Amino acid sequence: MTPGGYLIMSVSIGVVSLLLGWCIYKVFTTPGESEHMHGFEIKTPDEDD
Repeated sequence: MTPGGYLIMSVSIGVVSLLLGWCIYKVFTTPGESEHMHGFEIKTPDEDD
């Protein structure tokens, strides 16, 4: 592989690794995020009594 190929590969792997690290950091350090989670319960027709 050419030096340019190694450079592009290194930069792309570095960017993806930094993005993964930032996402993991945000997941574990955002305070009170569990209080903001919203969900819904699915009621299917077979549950009707």
